[in-house]
Amino acid sequence: MLSRIKKARKILINYDSNKNVIVTPPNPNDIIQLDRVLPWVAVKGDETLRLDYDLNEKSVVFDVGGYKGEFASDIFCKYDATIYVFEPILSFFQIIQKKFSNNHKVKAYNYGLAGKDDQMQISMSDNASSVFLQSADSETVQLKSIVNFIEENTIQSVDLIKINIEGGEYELLEALIENNLIHIFKNIQVQFHDFLLEDGKERMNKIQENLSKTHQITYQYEFVWENWQLK
Repeated sequence: MLSRIKKARKILINYDSNKNVIVTPPNPNDIIQLDRVLPWVAVKGDETLRLDYDLNEKSVVFDVGGYKGEFASDIFCKYDATIYVFEPILSFFQIIQKKFSNNHKVKAYNYGLAGKDDQMQISMSDNASSVFLQSADSETVQLKSIVNFIEENTIQSVDLIKINIEGGEYELLEALIENNLIHIFKNIQVQFHDFLLEDGKERMNKIQENLSKTHQITYQYEFVWENWQLK
């Protein structure tokens, strides 16, 4: 795995509509991100750190940015927890819905969580789809205020929230902090994105400063994955 990623620093291999190979040099951001990912891959973070929590069948988990339900599936199989999965892209939501159709402990919602209720265009780029990118292939999606969702569903405590929403993490976490709701989350697993917003680094630093008042870092791979645990 490590050798393949190192080789990817030099070239990126893609395919056109006729499945012909297209070889192009990566842009600087790709190289930066690949180098960031190497330490994470070395510790097999997706298989270890992201799934290693003190959870059980009574735990509540929020999966914000459910994609195709892989994370929700891994967490459910390991802990039998109740999981709320939020995925605004219809095709991905339908995959999640089908995957958990007979599982009453996994609740799927066809909208994203954000700082406020909204309707936006999202670029379609598989697991990198984002409202902060422009693309000819896009879809209108619904976003719901995480504060409103918590209040409407009388959520008292969440053992783990996973946040991977391609730039939307800033507004979401800022809303939780501003509304004094951050403390209901025992673990906050988040992937920050700096290439999508000009002030991403500054906003991340401010959020981390505020998080440190209620939570403590358990692992941190900058702009890859990090986890904050309630003190």
